[in-house]
Amino acid sequence: MERKTLLVCCLVAFLGLLAAATSFAAEATRIKGSQVHFVTPNQCTYPRSPALSLGLTAALALMLSQIVINVATGCVCCRKSSQIPDSNWKVALVCFVLSWFTFVIAFLLLLTGAALNDQRGEESVYFGYYYCYVVKPGVFAGGAILSIASVAFGIVYYISLTKGKNGGQYPYPNQGVIAMAQPQIPPSSESGQEPVFVHEDTYMRRQFT
Repeated sequence: MERKTLLVCCLVAFLGLLAAATSFAAEATRIKGSQVHFVTPNQCTYPRSPALSLGLTAALALMLSQIVINVATGCVCCRKSSQIPDSNWKVALVCFVLSWFTFVIAFLLLLTGAALNDQRGEESVYFGYYYCYVVKPGVFAGGAILSIASVAFGIVYYISLTKGKNGGQYPYPNQGVIAMAQPQIPPSSESGQEPVFVHEDTYMRRQFT
C-alpha cells in the first residue's frame, strides 16, 4: 500500500472513530424524560447536558471524513477507465453508494438529536396535552453505527479504485520495465594468446599455392 493511500485511510478511520465515540457519548449523556421537570402545568425545564456539543462534534467529524475520502478519490464518474478492472469498479461503485446513503442518514440523526436535545423550556401540544420532548433512546447510537459503516464503505471504495488503477498499469510482468543491454563485442583474439605476425612474403606464397 502506498504512503498516500495509507495516510488517507488512517485519517478517515480516525475521523470515523471520533464520530462514533462522540455519538456514543452523546447517547450516554442525552437528557432523559425523568430529568425533565415541570415548573408549571404548561412549562418544563431541561437540565444541562453535553449531548449537544457531542452530537455536533460527531456530525462534523463524519462530514470531514466524507470530504477527505471523496477529495482523495475524485469524481467517481471520471475514474472509470480501462486501467481499472471491472471487478474493482463494481465493488467501488457499490461501496460509494452505500457510503453516501449511510452518511446522509447518520448526519441527519446526529444533527436532529443534537438540536432536539437542546430545548429549553419549550413544549409541544398533542391532543390538548402539553408534552416536553426528549430525544428517544438509540438516536445517537444509531448515528454512531451508521458513521462507522459510512467510513468503512468509503475506505473500501477508495482502496478498490486505487488498487485497481495501480494494478492495471502493468498487466504483464515484463511490460512495465524495459531492460537495456549493452552490446558485447567478442574479443578479436582468444584470451591468453598474443596475435601472430606473418611475413609478407610468406603470406604471398600461401596465396599462390
